[in-house]
Amino acid sequence: MGMSDFILCNWNAWTPGLDFSDDRLMTSGNAAVPECVPKMLQRRLTPLARAVFNVAAPCVESGKNLPVVLSSAHGEICKSLDMLKTIQAGDEISPTAFSLSVHNAIAGLFSIAYGNSQEITVLAPGLEGIAPAFIEALGMLNEGANEVLMILYDEPLADFYPIAPFNLNVCFPCVLALRIALSGNGVPLQLYRNTQSRDDGEHPVQLLAFIKFLVAEERSLCLGNQGHSWTWHKK
Repeated sequence: MGMSDFILCNWNAWTPGLDFSDDRLMTSGNAAVPECVPKMLQRRLTPLARAVFNVAAPCVESGKNLPVVLSSAHGEICKSLDMLKTIQAGDEISPTAFSLSVHNAIAGLFSIAYGNSQEITVLAPGLEGIAPAFIEALGMLNEGANEVLMILYDEPLADFYPIAPFNLNVCFPCVLALRIALSGNGVPLQLYRNTQSRDDGEHPVQLLAFIKFLVAEERSLCLGNQGHSWTWHKK
């Protein structure tokens, strides 16, 4: 992939651990669910899923469904741990609870809530960080989509999981929604690969860095792991 130009039409984020003055950055401790989500679905949403719906809502135009790319390193891993504890205690697991713990559970709930029959892709990028989500979304745009909605999210890992010495965790949840296009109104950005050898952590750590980049004055951000380095530049 060479240099790619695109437009950031709109974005919104939820990061209760950050303190920046920007209307698109929500820092409250609890994320509310948009009224458009049916009550039956609202009861199924975990705190992480509620945050995803809350952040995505301002980027979803009424009556307009877009292709969606979701990216998360760990998904609903805390819910999975709760189920393991249930098994350890000798109790039965609800089939509904299991179905809502899989990596693409939030994507399924999102498609139901918005009646979205467009292409929805869910990524678990690991060491590759946030770049694969952009590559996937840009591919959709170049294949003919007018706009693509990107949703990147992760929550802290429970103490049960070994973290050190890996740079794969942040101490608070991060959710970011981006609506991008190849042309139109918004912030012009460039994404290109470079040859720098870097170690900027996995998806959650890079996601936090990118949110800071959006609200900061810096023009460029470089992130990567194991020789896969990418630069985002505000034109």
